[in-house]
Amino acid sequence: MRSLHRAWFVAAAAFVAILGAAGFRATPGVLITPLQDEFGWSRGTISLAVSVNLMLYGLFAPFAAALMDRFGMRRVVTCALALVAAGSGLTVFMTASWELVALWGVLVGLGTGSMALVFAATLTDRWFVRHRGLVTGILTAGGATGQLVFLPVLAHLAEMQGWRYAALTVSGAALAVVPLVWFLIRDTPEELGLTALGAAEPVVRTPSRGASARALRVLRSASRKRSFWFLVGGFAICGASTNGLVGTHFIPAAHDHGMGETAAASLLALVGVFDIVGTVASGWLSDRVDSRVLLTVYYALRGLSLLVLPQLFAATAHPSMLVFIVFYGLDWVATVPPTVALCRKIFGTEGAVVFGWVFASHQVGAAIAATVAGVTRDHLGNYDAAWYGAGLLCLLAALMSSRVVTRAERPREAAILVG
Repeated sequence: MRSLHRAWFVAAAAFVAILGAAGFRATPGVLITPLQDEFGWSRGTISLAVSVNLMLYGLFAPFAAALMDRFGMRRVVTCALALVAAGSGLTVFMTASWELVALWGVLVGLGTGSMALVFAATLTDRWFVRHRGLVTGILTAGGATGQLVFLPVLAHLAEMQGWRYAALTVSGAALAVVPLVWFLIRDTPEELGLTALGAAEPVVRTPSRGASARALRVLRSASRKRSFWFLVGGFAICGASTNGLVGTHFIPAAHDHGMGETAAASLLALVGVFDIVGTVASGWLSDRVDSRVLLTVYYALRGLSLLVLPQLFAATAHPSMLVFIVFYGLDWVATVPPTVALCRKIFGTEGAVVFGWVFASHQVGAAIAATVAGVTRDHLGNYDAAWYGAGLLCLLAALMSSRVVTRAERPREAAILVG
């Protein structure tokens, strides 16, 4: 009986690491109301801390990809988990809103940014040739699902024991994953005398120096291509309509309509469950179907669902809301595998770093949406304008995705123009 390739064990350890780091990503939506009740901070003020977190989570991603190339995934991810644990644990001592921004925003933003989706992109690029799209989907699901599945536990802790217990639980979960990362993950298969799964021969890699310079150099090169900006724009809207809006404000929005926080958190956890199915299926499809078609369909369907959402909120989870939860869960981060595939196809060996910049736009969009939605609620008394706006933006993202041009098509496009 043939033994499993070591790549699968590395991927399994990475999945657990991403799942553990995602715990703190779950806390904003759960803690907005408790922090508001204890400190009297407005939703706009708390949302600002969430926005800083989301912004740094995204903007540091391309530098993290370059750092992984320079120092190795194992070291970078271990340090990232320690940062997440420290930032989460220290929040229990805060008394002012600026401390929330510094700890929740800056420290945890940098830590989670080092373990953003570029970690999955880098790992699959090094360890997999066969099943690359599928594994990308699985690892992506680990991040998004970890964030959402933690919600009922954290909501229950915050409701029964106080929000500080929830923060400490996340800190402990992140620390518990550190030994797993350090002992099981290796930076390349060549370190162990192996080749990537499906590769014909080993790849000789020379660690690059100047991680920041490389990340900026790749950005300058990629920014000359129009398709890069279509990917950036679409993924910014993706972040705005998931992490920034639904991930941050769904629970307080449901609470506005009389639903308990634990019940609302359980609905978001269901999104996480169905996200596993949707993202893994998307990874499988991205190995077989044009990624531009997948993105166009995903964004269009998401936009239509958000336009319906304001009519679905109620004090209880009625069947129509459950249908939305299932549908939205299947589409939550299904956009990631085809986006990674397009970055790899268009930009070749620099694809992981390019995806880091594309992912940065995802978090910039999320950060803007988190703050705008909070301010909208403070001024209008509801979130309706935020839901409708996000729905229309998703339809725009579908249009942009359909306009992406791959490298293979450029010569044909040029020939048509000359003709």
